[in-house]
Amino acid sequence: MKKNKLAIIGLGHVGSAVLARAIACQLAAEIVCIDINEKVAHGEALDATHSTPCTFLPGMHIYSGGFEECRDADVIICSGGPSIMPGEKLDRLILAERNVKVIGDIMKEVTRYTRDAIFIMITNPLDVTTYLAATKFDYPANKLFGTGTTLETLRFKRILANHYHIDAKDVQGYMLGEHGNSAFPAWSTVSIGGIPLTDLDEFYEHNEPFNKEEVAQEVVNVAYDVLLSKGWTNTGIAMGACRLAKAVFFDEHCVTPVSTPLTGEYGLTDVSLSLPSIITSEGVMKRLPIHLPEAELKALHASAESIKAVLKANNLI
Repeated sequence: MKKNKLAIIGLGHVGSAVLARAIACQLAAEIVCIDINEKVAHGEALDATHSTPCTFLPGMHIYSGGFEECRDADVIICSGGPSIMPGEKLDRLILAERNVKVIGDIMKEVTRYTRDAIFIMITNPLDVTTYLAATKFDYPANKLFGTGTTLETLRFKRILANHYHIDAKDVQGYMLGEHGNSAFPAWSTVSIGGIPLTDLDEFYEHNEPFNKEEVAQEVVNVAYDVLLSKGWTNTGIAMGACRLAKAVFFDEHCVTPVSTPLTGEYGLTDVSLSLPSIITSEGVMKRLPIHLPEAELKALHASAESIKAVLKANNLI
């Protein structure tokens, strides 16, 4: 019987956090660590094996290897490439030039061995690297997607839950668009426990009136709060990526925003950004171009233009 196999490409701050969360979530029976620095991959895998004798973990095989290990992987999570460095402008899009090359090199290696694995992109700028990987290497359209605004959505839910003193898992709603500064809250999708946004103050405890503009800005700013405080962000995105991988492994048909190249939704093409999507064992089974009010449609198009400008600057469209 074949065991579930997860390959993690890039074992920096994010990749090592993905590894830790994958183990804690008992995500796969087999996990391989792949990095251009083979010693780092070896060290992370070896360190991780020392956690497996704990009685609450099932038997898991964790090891390091080269890209050939992708050949029989069920899921690949890619976080290869540098992040924003200390002192740089706090904008993921500045990473485009350097990470376009990195992801190009990674995809050339991966596609030597497989186009069957579900490929989950984390590397920033997320929507740019996802567009590159999904459109230039003949990878099946449904099998490659980026984490997109999964992380912004988790942050959004956390902020709303804190405001109303409620369990964040009972918050429904999405951040959409770019994984970055132009992400926007789709307020039309927000409810808590079945109660719509307009009635939340009536039913839930809160210390001050709800302010949409402040919450929207906080979702964007909180990423840089983490970055400036600890030097990087890794825990939230690692959990988001593992959540997506779990949806694949368990064929969940879960609905969450992920980044994929659009093919005419809302009149948009030649860009990747996040829309709610159904995630199954086959990857993105369906994108959901939900009905958005005019203000949210405008925000979506502005987000698309922001991403397209970087795609054009790097000769990807």
